[in-house]
Amino acid sequence: MRITINQIKEMKQKGEKIPMLTAYDYLTAKIVDRAGIPLILIGDSLGMVMLGYESTLPVTMADMIHHTRAVVRGAQKALIVADMPFMSFQASDTDAMYNAGRLIQEGGAQAVKLEGGVVVEGLVKRMVDCGIPVMGHIGLTPQSVHQLGGYKVQGKTREAAQRLLKDAEALDRAGAFVIILECIPAPLSRLITERVSVPTIGIGAGVGCDGQVQVVSDMLGLDPDFVPKHAKQYTHLSTVADEALKGFISEVQAGSFPTMKQSYVMDEGLLEGL
Repeated sequence: MRITINQIKEMKQKGEKIPMLTAYDYLTAKIVDRAGIPLILIGDSLGMVMLGYESTLPVTMADMIHHTRAVVRGAQKALIVADMPFMSFQASDTDAMYNAGRLIQEGGAQAVKLEGGVVVEGLVKRMVDCGIPVMGHIGLTPQSVHQLGGYKVQGKTREAAQRLLKDAEALDRAGAFVIILECIPAPLSRLITERVSVPTIGIGAGVGCDGQVQVVSDMLGLDPDFVPKHAKQYTHLSTVADEALKGFISEVQAGSFPTMKQSYVMDEGLLEGL
């Protein structure tokens, strides 16, 4: 049985911190699920991490459904949340409902995530009323990067902090089961966490949130050229991979790979006269 949204909400009530990671493919999902991560997000960050785009904006519904299917096949226990990509929910509530339904029905996700606060309150309520669990996302919302003027910390002024608090309360009222707080000063994140009834999960938002989410490639150290301020590299798999690949090249060039252990045999007498 997969973890449910009620179990996630109960973790806040019990004071249990919630770890969450992204995954974008079958094998990574297996690893993350085996570790016991209760929440897996197929983020539209896959546009940058998996597809090499400069932002999340080019990611399509087809991309999200494709990667969501792969993650669902790999993870057996975690609750799977699929991101709603840019312009999949902003144009109209009808489009939003249809696209959210596709992520659940075609992708196999158990919940969807969308960016915004007060402006999407009505949409979130409609989705929840129709049986679609919704994860909210406020603060630095990457789909609004051009409007925000770049990837900047949000909520640093009194007015901005008040807006984010209202956004969080709107998502709580609407029925979101979790609210992501991205790149928000730690004191403000702590206040928001105290004000809302559902779990908050931070990324660059301090320890006062109910949980933490990281991009899996960041925390595994897969890209030594890009380490966000909010990320911690728990290992350095890029270094491990470099060493393994150099070893492969060396053995192939020296003729020491493959050995008989990696080769198949036959009765060589069958080759006589060919």
